[in-house]
Amino acid sequence: MDDDGTRGVRGSSADRVPGPALPPPPTAPPRVPAPAAGPDPAATPVEQRPTRSGPASPAEQPVPGAPVDAWLRTPRPPQQPGVWRYGYTPPPPEEPEGVSNRSLLVGALISLLSALLLWSLWRNGYLPYRLVPLKLFTPGEWWNPGTSGGPRTIEGSDALTVYEAILFGLLAYGCGRIGNFSELFRRHVADRGQPFLALAAAAAASLTQLLVWKEALPVVRPVLVLVASVAGGEIYQSQTVVNVIYAVIAAAVLYPFARLGRWSELIAARRGTAAPAPDGTAAAPAAATSADQWPELRTAGWTDAADTLTAEVRTGRMNDVDVARLRHAWALATRRPDRLAPLAEAVLRTGGAAALHPSGHRDLPRRGARHDVLTGQVRIGRCADDPHNPYVRRGTGLALEPALLGTSLLAVGPPGAGKTARLIRPVVEALALRALAGQAAVLAVGGAGAPLGPDDAFDVVVRLGHPGSAHDIDLYGGTTDPDEAAAVLAEGLVGDVGSLDSRRAATVLAQLLGPYRAAHGHFPSVPELRELLDGTPAALAGLRTSLEAAGHHAMLRELDARSRQAGGPGDPAPALADRVALLDRPAFTGFFATGPDARPFSLRALGQHPLRVRVDLPERGHAEASRLLTRLLLAQFTAITAARTDTTLFACLVLDDATHAVTAETVRGIRRLRSVNAGAVLALRTVDDVPETLHTPLLGAVGCTAAFSGITTWDGKRFAEAWGKEWVETREVAQHTVFADQPFTRALHALRKLVTGKAVTTDAVTVRQVERERWSASELAYAVPAGHAVLSLTTVQGEHAPPLLVHLDG
Repeated sequence: MDDDGTRGVRGSSADRVPGPALPPPPTAPPRVPAPAAGPDPAATPVEQRPTRSGPASPAEQPVPGAPVDAWLRTPRPPQQPGVWRYGYTPPPPEEPEGVSNRSLLVGALISLLSALLLWSLWRNGYLPYRLVPLKLFTPGEWWNPGTSGGPRTIEGSDALTVYEAILFGLLAYGCGRIGNFSELFRRHVADRGQPFLALAAAAAASLTQLLVWKEALPVVRPVLVLVASVAGGEIYQSQTVVNVIYAVIAAAVLYPFARLGRWSELIAARRGTAAPAPDGTAAAPAAATSADQWPELRTAGWTDAADTLTAEVRTGRMNDVDVARLRHAWALATRRPDRLAPLAEAVLRTGGAAALHPSGHRDLPRRGARHDVLTGQVRIGRCADDPHNPYVRRGTGLALEPALLGTSLLAVGPPGAGKTARLIRPVVEALALRALAGQAAVLAVGGAGAPLGPDDAFDVVVRLGHPGSAHDIDLYGGTTDPDEAAAVLAEGLVGDVGSLDSRRAATVLAQLLGPYRAAHGHFPSVPELRELLDGTPAALAGLRTSLEAAGHHAMLRELDARSRQAGGPGDPAPALADRVALLDRPAFTGFFATGPDARPFSLRALGQHPLRVRVDLPERGHAEASRLLTRLLLAQFTAITAARTDTTLFACLVLDDATHAVTAETVRGIRRLRSVNAGAVLALRTVDDVPETLHTPLLGAVGCTAAFSGITTWDGKRFAEAWGKEWVETREVAQHTVFADQPFTRALHALRKLVTGKAVTTDAVTVRQVERERWSASELAYAVPAGHAVLSLTTVQGEHAPPLLVHLDG
């Protein structure tokens, strides 16, 4: 990319795409070398494949080391706003609140003791009429007379043996159901997993076998009686048959414990027949459809191009950015049929390097967060297991994407809370990757040294006040309309001055910018604008002379109007001149150039090209100037994006520190961004960094808000009001002392109070629905742990997610 005759001048025009500042752009698109013969490329981790122009990152794929074709086929089901969709699996249904462990153990013990007592009473004949049901279905000559008479014959004794076995089985079943032994087994045995489950089942099986063969449990004799009644008693004359029967009994007793202990699964795992997931991580299920086959190209009839891309994916010559870029390029080409053939030919010629970004880069030099470029999501954290979070969101990943950033995001947290490292940096990375895919443009603004990304991750790096900066900023936003330039410049200069009307300031600037541009063909530089606002006679006289010589009578009237209003009450020119003086410093010499040879970078290029731009502000030595420039960039961005006609490119402005940058006009501009496929991310240390009159409008203008740990209760109150209330069910328990009337009952109560130290009371429970804040100001100030934040999300389509407590790991 040549200089266009502007060597030595910072910047680039708005109608061409600037190249990267460091290093210079390559003369040809980078080609990925073919994989060496030998090991299978599909088995090589993605981080080790030569598919990127820079060093590989530790998190280059949503699942590190996953091949691109597997990544491409992984399902991404539609979910609620903010859910990390890559390989998402829904959580199991929420279980109702169960009985406490103490109550469960006590209930099981009482049930077991009751069953033992009942069985003892039965065996010792203390239960009346216990043989009546049996006598009703058997011959009378088998029994002695009377309701309690025992068996008279051998047949009666055998029938009683089987009868007792049946009753014992019913008693055991009832004891297990009443004592809830299944839940006890699940909590304290099954949930511990293997090998404890198998060992516990083996121990229980051994004890049961011992009780069976000691005839403490009625199993062996009833089986022998039933076999003899069916096959005849002569069958026991063969010892082999007896041994077989005993083996069958032992196996039948052992089988339930083998099923409960899952012995077959344990044996298979020990033998290695079961294939566990590598590194203990369950692999994401692959979609049934073969997305790596590029079905959209095959449907359109470009089979050769689809085969080429399929081979590129499966041999590891493409990365996730290439896939997203080519998919987007094909989607755009389908709207213009004349572009389909050139794109298909480029794919056949260059493979995955077709339709490259103007910079020639195919990936960022390194990544610090997990990205899914196919959906544009960046994972910034995980929803905490907290009662404030809905059950379906607990433990799920939380991600941001253009559908959310299109409603703009406001992040508030004290210094050190992690706003930049855990939120701003991942968002800038995601937008930069999206820009390489041709789907977005990003402008990241922060202080010099802010960790927004390395220089070679951006196409334009503007270091204001740094003599080595290769680019400059256009104070007038690249416009040629004096009124438009004056309105935006007024917002940047004095938009934070509440006592000054920005419309009057815009009028003053228009009365000077219009005549100057008419006389010189460009807007004034910073020193010239300062002289005009100060009303320097020489500057005004020279401008008047130029206008008279060129015959611009309309502009002379504008200049005369400015001369009449100068020095009057409420004249904003002195305040404007003082603010311009902040930029007329030796550190900014050579910046903000406006001459015919100057081509500073204009924000208008963001609406035309997928650019990655970073602006470094000199916050340490020029704090007020940095705030002024931040305010100016925000005003320019909202004005330029709202006026663009082609909104296919998502444009986003990221302010690492928006202190004193928000004005009433920019709040209205932020509200309009979602309708033009644009958004803004604003980070504040406290809401008080914004004028008090704008607290409510700002929180109402943005669709996504984030409250980091450590905010004050005053900030928490504003967030609590913005997030509203919800209906919850409350339980109120009132304890009332029980007064006994009977002497014996009074004595029992006195004894209980002596033992426990508490009076006998009864609980009166009241359940009702009340409306409460989702998060109170005190909870936001004191209950949010370090490294966490509470995020409320809204999509451009209007879908909402409640405020979620998120552990940030971006």
